[in-house]
Amino acid sequence: MLLLPGRGLLLGLAAVAVAVMAARLMSWWSLSAGFRLFVPGELARYRGGPGDPGLYLALLGRIYDVSSGRRHYEPGAHYSGFAGRDASRAFVTGDYSEAGLVDDVSDLSFSEMLTLQNWLSFYEKNYEFVGRVIGRFYGEDGLPMPELTQVEAMITKGLEENKQELKEKQKFPPCNAEWSSTRGSRFWCSQKSGGVSRDWIGVPRKLYKAGAKEPHCVCVRTTGPPSDQTLDNPTHSNRGDLDHPNLGDYTGCPPLASTCSFPL
Repeated sequence: MLLLPGRGLLLGLAAVAVAVMAARLMSWWSLSAGFRLFVPGELARYRGGPGDPGLYLALLGRIYDVSSGRRHYEPGAHYSGFAGRDASRAFVTGDYSEAGLVDDVSDLSFSEMLTLQNWLSFYEKNYEFVGRVIGRFYGEDGLPMPELTQVEAMITKGLEENKQELKEKQKFPPCNAEWSSTRGSRFWCSQKSGGVSRDWIGVPRKLYKAGAKEPHCVCVRTTGPPSDQTLDNPTHSNRGDLDHPNLGDYTGCPPLASTCSFPL
C-alpha cells in the first residue's frame, strides 16, 4: 500500500518541525548581543504618540519595533492597546480591556500557547527585535525567568500534541457530513474526506475519545492489518482498523457502507 510510506513521511516531517521549532524557541530565548533591556515604565513611553520616542510592543517579554505597522498600533488604531506594553494574554483571548491587556499567560492551554508561538513567529519575521522587558519573562540580567521556561515547555508540548493529532487524523480521517432540514443527516467517506488524501475510502464510524462529550464521525479502513501492525504480519484479520476498541457503529447503517444517511 502507498498509504504507509506517505503517512511515515508526514509524521517524519512533523517530527522535524517539532525539533526545528524547539531549536528556534531556544534561540529566541537565549541571550544575544545588540538588544536593550526595558523596565515596563520605560516601555510605556513607546506608544507612537506625539513626542514618543517610538512605537514598540512586547510579546512574551520580547520587544519589537512596529513603526512600519503604525496604522495598526498607533493611538486610536484598532490594536493601539498593545503598544508600549507586554499584552501577551490578549493575543489569545481577544480581551482588549485594561484588565485583559496583560502578560500573565500562566493558565493558558497548550493550544493557546501555540497561538502565542505563531504570533511570535509573525513578529520575528515582520518586525525588528529591539529588546526585552524586565519582569515576568526576563530578569534584570536579560536572561529567561522560570515562567518563560514554562511557556517554552508548554509550546514544545503543544507541538508534540499536534504531531499526535496528525498521526490520529491520518489513521481516522474525519467524515464528510451534511445536514438538511428536509433530508436529515448524512455522513460519508471519500479518498479526501477530512482534508486527508489517501488511497482508501473507508466506512463511517463513531470515534469515542477520552474527555470528549460526544463521539465524532471518522472514516475507518476496512482491509489489511490494523494500523499498529505491519503489512507482513501473518496473523492479522484483514479488517483494517474496524476492531479498534474506541470505535462504534452507526445504528441502522450497513456495516461496510461508505455512506450513512439518517432521515428525519
